[in-house]
Amino acid sequence: MTAALQPLLEIGRRLQRDRYRFIAPTPLTYQRVLGRRGETGSLRDIFGWNCPFDIRAAPADYRALLHGGGLLAPLQDGRARCRVRFSTLDDLLLAHSGFPTTEPDAVFFGPDTYRFVRELKRIPALDPAFAPRSVVDVGAGTGAGGFVATKLFPSLKTAVLGDINPQALAFSALNAQLNDIAITKPCESDALAGVTGEIDLIICNPPYLVDASQRAYRHGGGQWGCELASRILEQGLARLAPEGRLMIYTGSPIVEGEDMFLRAARSILLDRTKQYQYEEIDSDVFGEELVATPYDVADRIATVALHVKGCDLKR
Repeated sequence: MTAALQPLLEIGRRLQRDRYRFIAPTPLTYQRVLGRRGETGSLRDIFGWNCPFDIRAAPADYRALLHGGGLLAPLQDGRARCRVRFSTLDDLLLAHSGFPTTEPDAVFFGPDTYRFVRELKRIPALDPAFAPRSVVDVGAGTGAGGFVATKLFPSLKTAVLGDINPQALAFSALNAQLNDIAITKPCESDALAGVTGEIDLIICNPPYLVDASQRAYRHGGGQWGCELASRILEQGLARLAPEGRLMIYTGSPIVEGEDMFLRAARSILLDRTKQYQYEEIDSDVFGEELVATPYDVADRIATVALHVKGCDLKR
């Protein structure tokens, strides 16, 4: 972790001490709540909601850290907002980008992260004997998936947190230290290109929307936003250990009743493995996207999960 992130680590330690809790909602909910929320200077307002606040109203032991870490974005009215948010997931405290996440290198954390982790927790029930020694969290962002995997599978010896975004690598390194998870290793990697060797467990919560600004945390590429998830699936099948598992949680537009990611995934899975499960997790997300191209011809956008068991891969 770089020295520039040291104040963030100290803030995180203090938030843990103060038993801070905050569940991150959708950007639309952030926008609506911020529009009606008063100024209190509470920890949840500063580090969760990212409300504008008077620095003098902040708890005294946080003021110097906010100033010294360059964590304040000044506003025209003399107030400021924190550039970073902290959210909780189970017993984890995770730092991520402040609201709104408009920067190209923003690191996002929200409802998809919680759904992704819930799906990850299903793996021990699907395969009780599974005891992976290695895991790669592709597009790790904050590192949430890799961290949860280390708690689910005590057999793990290495946990690679792969991401193409240097900001995400910095946040995942910070979060690993904050949560005392020693076996994780941030790794700059486009999909699996930067990771070597066979992998026992591959997990992924990739961006899945078509984003006009092509922000790294949001843009999935291709006509429907499914290109990156499809590429990770293809690379993952080639790298999966014979008894390994791969899980992709992603979003897929449903167009005239057809699931666009499933259509792409089937062509990749064909003749490679028959042991996979696929299901819708949430039938309708990001409804606001349906007013613009390409989703203005879609029925809806669903979140989905693909589980692959690699023992019968044809290599």
